[in-house]
Amino acid sequence: MFDEKTVQCFLENQLQLYPEKVAETYEEAENFLEECMAVVVDSVREVWEFFEEEGVDMEGADEEGILEADEVFAIGDGRYLIIE
Repeated sequence: MFDEKTVQCFLENQLQLYPEKVAETYEEAENFLEECMAVVVDSVREVWEFFEEEGVDMEGADEEGILEADEVFAIGDGRYLIIE
């Protein structure tokens, strides 16, 4: 479900969301993403739409602020990983 770039992004940046590592290996990271129902979106707009659909309070937020949320990981190719 998750491509190599997505899993690697999470593996390298997981401490932005969690106080300690939840995965040490690629396989553990991939399993974790599947278990927590993480999603990959293709643009900032889709990140925004995801938060709206989930009912996240975004009052006063702008696109830059949304991307700074701990649960949003920039994959590096224009896509974003969101951990629910």
